[in-house]
Amino acid sequence: MVSGGATGVLGAGGEAAAVAAEVRDLVRQRSLDPVLEPQAARALVEQVVAGYQDRAAISGLPALPDPAATVRAVFDQLAGFGPLQRFFEDPTVEEVWINEPGRVFVARRGRSELTTVVLAAEEVADLVERMLRLSGRRLDLSAPFVDAQLPDGSRLHVVIPNITRRHLAVNIRKFVISVAGLGELVRLGSLTGPAARFLEASVAAGLNVLVSGGTQAGKTTMLNALCAAIPASERVITAEEVFELQVPLPDVVSMQTRQPNLEGNGEITLRRLVKEALRMRPNRIVVGEVRQEECLDLLIALNSGVPGMASLHANSAREALVKMCTLPLLAGENVSAAFVVPTVAAAVDLVVHLGADSQGRRQVREILGVTGRVEGEAIETAELYSRRGGSLRRGTGYPPHFERYERAGFDIAQLLQADSVQVGA
Repeated sequence: MVSGGATGVLGAGGEAAAVAAEVRDLVRQRSLDPVLEPQAARALVEQVVAGYQDRAAISGLPALPDPAATVRAVFDQLAGFGPLQRFFEDPTVEEVWINEPGRVFVARRGRSELTTVVLAAEEVADLVERMLRLSGRRLDLSAPFVDAQLPDGSRLHVVIPNITRRHLAVNIRKFVISVAGLGELVRLGSLTGPAARFLEASVAAGLNVLVSGGTQAGKTTMLNALCAAIPASERVITAEEVFELQVPLPDVVSMQTRQPNLEGNGEITLRRLVKEALRMRPNRIVVGEVRQEECLDLLIALNSGVPGMASLHANSAREALVKMCTLPLLAGENVSAAFVVPTVAAAVDLVVHLGADSQGRRQVREILGVTGRVEGEAIETAELYSRRGGSLRRGTGYPPHFERYERAGFDIAQLLQADSVQVGA
């Protein structure tokens, strides 16, 4: 079923299928959970394979042509994700998605590839059920979409028919080990050293930062890197739809949304999490991704003196500000643009916009400062950095709140001036 993959081993002959059946029987007899106890599961598979080979040596049973491959294939079916397991273990694969059983794709370095994996519809359903089992989330006619986190931190999204035309649509965004900080993004070529030092100083000074970009632009990675610049003495509260942020600080509380139960009760929305975060003595609030009316509550939090960061989808830094002015209007008819626009201008200090180049490399495209002033219904901005000629270059603008940088021990004018001199040289 899988060209050159694990499923091909299981389908190659009856001997491997016999081993798999024996392992499943022993798992049931011993009440073993292969997902929670992978080491015990692997030891059991190895034991069964060794026993089969011993019996084959003294009887007419056909020997296993490749015992090690059989161990791997049976274990992947038992404790992993079967034919997809090799993609989870491949560090070059960023995302896996299934459009239909015979069309499984992966993304490497931002580019999609059609794989040789061919599944049966029952296998796809079994894989989804296995993935959701430990998440506490459900997928049925009353909840035809699901967002969940896999045990390794990967993010799962599934849609069922008849929302899709015929088959389950499955997306798995793999968990990538979060970068240690902005310095690592500099080494990867996402931004320059001076821009990274400026962002580190801005976060340490308590400026409110908005990270924008398209899908797979690296927004969560940038947000994680920015969080690494938060002073270790601060208490950080994060709110997300599904856990993705990895904040490397000692005092962190992470919260995620929850679906309603079968009776339609018990739902916890992102808007509720933002409100609750304010009651938890935060020094900093970080929202994984702003999509709807929770934007209003985030703005209120930022405008009340609690520094924060968030990400959202947008095509440019300026469009991100426009979207921040639009989303709060979803909260109700009593919320007007006359209130929202100046609130955004006062609450957001910096916008870091990301994008991918033609080779799939994720890069900072521009960094805007928000001056706090509004002309008509347009928020005034200052260009701090922009990508020109293939490199991120210093603009002519300056960020707001020089006094905050000074209190944090940074001479921001000198920092930016040094960058300008370096670029000019």
